[in-house]
Amino acid sequence: MIKDQLARLIHKAVESAVEDGSLVLSGEITLDDMKEPPNKELGDFACNAALSLARTVGKSPREVARIIQTHIPDNTLLDRVEIAGPGFLNLYLKPDWLYSVIRRVLVEDVKYGHSTDHAGERVLLEFVSANPTGPILVVQGRAAALGDALAALLETQGYEVAREYYINDYGNQVGNFGRSLDARYRQELGEDVPLPEDGYHGEYVRDLAIEIIREQGASLRDMPEEERAERLGRLGVEKMVALQKKAMSDFGVSFDQWFHESTLHPDAVADTLAHLEREGHTYVKDGALWLKSTDFADDKDRPLRRSNGATTYIAADAAYHRNKFDRGYNLLIDIWGPDHHGYIQRTKAAIAAQGYDPERLKVIIHQIVRLYSNGEIVVSSKRAGNVLALDELIEEVGADAARFFFLLRDSQSPLDFDLDLAKKESNENPVYYVQYAHARICSILKRAADQGFAPVDPEKVDLSLLTHETELALMRRLADYPEDLTRFANDFGPHGLTRASMETAQTFHQFYTQCLVLGDDADLSAARLALCSAARIVLRNMLGILGVSAPESMSRQ
Repeated sequence: MIKDQLARLIHKAVESAVEDGSLVLSGEITLDDMKEPPNKELGDFACNAALSLARTVGKSPREVARIIQTHIPDNTLLDRVEIAGPGFLNLYLKPDWLYSVIRRVLVEDVKYGHSTDHAGERVLLEFVSANPTGPILVVQGRAAALGDALAALLETQGYEVAREYYINDYGNQVGNFGRSLDARYRQELGEDVPLPEDGYHGEYVRDLAIEIIREQGASLRDMPEEERAERLGRLGVEKMVALQKKAMSDFGVSFDQWFHESTLHPDAVADTLAHLEREGHTYVKDGALWLKSTDFADDKDRPLRRSNGATTYIAADAAYHRNKFDRGYNLLIDIWGPDHHGYIQRTKAAIAAQGYDPERLKVIIHQIVRLYSNGEIVVSSKRAGNVLALDELIEEVGADAARFFFLLRDSQSPLDFDLDLAKKESNENPVYYVQYAHARICSILKRAADQGFAPVDPEKVDLSLLTHETELALMRRLADYPEDLTRFANDFGPHGLTRASMETAQTFHQFYTQCLVLGDDADLSAARLALCSAARIVLRNMLGILGVSAPESMSRQ
């Protein structure tokens, strides 16, 4: 990446100055990152190395800057270096480096911007993991978009990523679901029975009961009530998981594994508790087994097994994360919903108590989604109760818009989702704006082929003809893409790609408005077609990581 190359040049200049005595410096040389100045008249990049070193070497920043400037080795990147202000080094690049970027994009195509820095590192990314007692909700759709895009982003950096969905099919909620479904089943068979007050009241429970009656008739009615509720609970969970898998498929999200919590009980959980007891990390109080989680930075100890013998959720979580580590993953990433921040440290404590490094668990909390239509909050759904199901949102705005909008903001910030904006076919709609840029380029390339222009040859096209300010701006934007990927991956923040894609689309539209691509000058047209092709590749790659389609044609209002 260009910033890395420039940093190496400055580093070599400082080393050279130290070697000839121009700078007296002991210890390791550390320099800050290159920055892009707000005004391109101040250079392509700015470096504050002189200001950082001035106090250490006992010279004024401007004097240090002059010494660095005179020691920069010969290179093919820099056109000139100017000293500005108190001692900044403003770096002006030769246009050739931008032309090399275009060739690189055209040659590397889908692999442009990818890195092997994390090759060999295995990541298990667990996300969504909605209870199997209801449909996937809109807020869980945000987790789906976040997790899938983060996985794709990490893969560009060389990580080997597995996507996993944890099915919480054990415990009280499954029993409660069974009782709710039992009530609906009997109601549909003509019995006058109430729903449990704390049961599941969404219309989807009635739909499940009707489906079961269609398949099995009244054959379950004569079973003992408790046995029938348990049987219906298992059937209901099985059907809900199938519906959740369909919802994820419709949303373009696929998982490498759907992991059932029930497979941890009783053996894996019992083994985990026995291990913690052997290591001395538990104690018994009032008949319950407690984890000494305060020994591992938690704010209080946590129960693992209640006095009635039932294990707690933290016991299952301890066993589940042990299972993850034992599968050989270097890094675990869990994406959890709102109000789960307090669970992070207790989970890390359970990990640490088992001898694993808790820093190998990264937890990302995503916040709520508020849906708006006609300026008012959408608060209810017939099917899911007092919340909206993801499949209803997909039907309303489409999977592309839903995924892009979910990723418009940092996941740790609440998201206001404008349904009306998401459906607009205009530049006001950010996903439409980006997709239209890609479709417009495809249209240009098709017209070029129809007019007899030869396919772009990266080695033969004369890119030095690209000198217009909008051409240079677009090339710089494409050159930033590899660094964008690295930065967003290091921050575990795929939302940065929505902004980057919008900036790329905007920069392309500005270029297209001011530069005629298919003109009378065949060589200039060929160069501009090469630039268009490179922009198309980067836009397609960005949208691909976000899980959004890159259409080749679109209508426009």
